[in-house]
Amino acid sequence: MANKESRLVYSTDAGRIKETLSEQIPDSDGIVRIRRETKGRKGKGVTTVSGFGLPDSELKTLAKQLKQKCSTGGTVKDGVIEIQGDHRDTLKTELEKLGHRVKLAGG
Repeated sequence: MANKESRLVYSTDAGRIKETLSEQIPDSDGIVRIRRETKGRKGKGVTTVSGFGLPDSELKTLAKQLKQKCSTGGTVKDGVIEIQGDHRDTLKTELEKLGHRVKLAGG
């Protein structure tokens, strides 16, 4: 008989059990940071956009809009949008139009 008000908080197999939300929203300081990275990509450059406080579904929709604006490919990994190529200026103007505070980070 399971009580509907009880919940599992610790398991000897996995340790402490954390409550999982269907979509977790990452913390954000309100500034979107755009940087160019090549590390771990065999010299190929990508533009990364981070600092959004959006759930994954909205982040994927925004990534699709940005990829279409830059006419290139990309992906969303761990709350960071990766756009193939160097599109920092295009992304900055587009995100500012959408009402985000944007900062170019890195060298």
